[in-house]
Amino acid sequence: MSTPSESAPPAPNSAAPEEAALPDPALRRVVMIAVALTLFLASTGQSIVATALPEIVSDLGGLSYITWVVTAYLLASTIGAPIAGKLGDMYGRKIVLQCAIGIFLVGGWIAGAALNMPMLVVGRVIQGFGGGSLIVVSMAVVADLLPPRERAKAQGMLSGVFGVSTVLGPLAGGFLVQTVGWHWIFYVNIPFGVLAFAVLTRTLKSRDDQVKHKMDYLGAVLLMVLLSSTVLVATLGGSTLAWDSAPMLVLLATVVLALAGFIRAEARAAEPVLPLPLFRIRNFVAANGVNLLIGMAMFGTISFIPMFLQVVKGVAPAESGVYMIAIMAGLIGLSFTAGRVMTYTGRYKFLPNISTLVLMLALLMLSTVGPETPLWQITLNLFFVGVGIGPTMSVGIVAIQTSVPREHLGVGTASANMFRLTGGSVGTSIFGAIFNHGLATEVQPLLPQVGNASEITTSLIASLEPGLHAQVVQAFTHALQPLFVVGAGAAVLAFVASLCLHEKPLDDGPAAPRAAAGRKEAGTQVAPAE
Repeated sequence: MSTPSESAPPAPNSAAPEEAALPDPALRRVVMIAVALTLFLASTGQSIVATALPEIVSDLGGLSYITWVVTAYLLASTIGAPIAGKLGDMYGRKIVLQCAIGIFLVGGWIAGAALNMPMLVVGRVIQGFGGGSLIVVSMAVVADLLPPRERAKAQGMLSGVFGVSTVLGPLAGGFLVQTVGWHWIFYVNIPFGVLAFAVLTRTLKSRDDQVKHKMDYLGAVLLMVLLSSTVLVATLGGSTLAWDSAPMLVLLATVVLALAGFIRAEARAAEPVLPLPLFRIRNFVAANGVNLLIGMAMFGTISFIPMFLQVVKGVAPAESGVYMIAIMAGLIGLSFTAGRVMTYTGRYKFLPNISTLVLMLALLMLSTVGPETPLWQITLNLFFVGVGIGPTMSVGIVAIQTSVPREHLGVGTASANMFRLTGGSVGTSIFGAIFNHGLATEVQPLLPQVGNASEITTSLIASLEPGLHAQVVQAFTHALQPLFVVGAGAAVLAFVASLCLHEKPLDDGPAAPRAAAGRKEAGTQVAPAE
């Protein structure tokens, strides 16, 4: 627990929504549209790569590099999210959104111009910093503008936008790969980014207060080190590096030391980037537990299903994106439904209780598909994957926003994205390690001309004579199936975490405005919420 000497009092105006000066409902709708466009831009930056990955790695490197293209973006997004959320709390949402759009576009340009894999990964890292910032600050703007009940419906809508981009991204990516080349999957976001920047600049209000703040630089750096080393352990452990090798032991020690240092730094910081007392709030912990585990299942599935369709079922890149619409339909439909249920009933706990079980069953069904599985059955399974994910996204945000103090609204919102993306980063890395192991043990022995699993490409598999091609495709299926079993296990754990949610009335706002009046040192002092 923080003490008065460890935390600075919040600014008098910091608890007031910076967009409170927008009484005009029409103007507020314009802001919401701009926020939705910004969220669409950021989430498309991740998903548009999915169907293009086989072509990218065939052009710039081996198939085993595929997870680095995804992980680089997810890791940078994970790191950028809490920092951007804190900066939004301190200096206002508008300036943070403007800077994030600029960073996102620069990263996309570098990735699009990449001549080799390292340059592409650098571009994805920069793009990820911007994308993660855009997602969390956009969702925090909603909490600034709307009361809890309306906020529930809006968050359901934004989760639907996320779902649309999650699947339209691969669809657009596949089309661009087949028409103008994979480089354009990064360039295509530039005009949308410029439009979002222009609309936000004209509609979103800047913060008027001139209060000085003290950024928690040490905490931010330690958080970067902690998240980066965690993802590297998951990515390299057991595949590139042996678990008992010296480099891996150094990485594991880095995780432990960074975690200890981060906890100590946050306990002493005047304005911590992630206030530790938030972890005493039940809904904060439970909702983010769900976010972490759902992120593992969601990003792992989205990253590898297009490859399964292209390699095992012989589906073209653009067509494989079409099948991802099934996930979009389930995710969007249930996101909107969950938002409306929360708005009209004020209840939400039962939604993730049910949806996580649906997700588990859908992933178990995906683990049984193979070359003979009809495409309609795969499509139906993907639809139920979306059904299982949809409610968890909007419910998680609302549960957190109605439980955390308003002065930490940006950080609280950012935490949902941070934990989901951390799960996505670690999950994709784990899935990639399992897949690479499967390539080495199942596929490589059938291809004596291949000296290393990284040399296996989609074009190589497609060029094989029919008899060998059938064997390799079956082995490829065996390499992919364990991924979905692991995802189903994550969904079961997410169900257990969702049982710990405490249903708070949605007529109440964030807890801090009620408690802060009688608490002098409320900068990071948060009473446990049950």
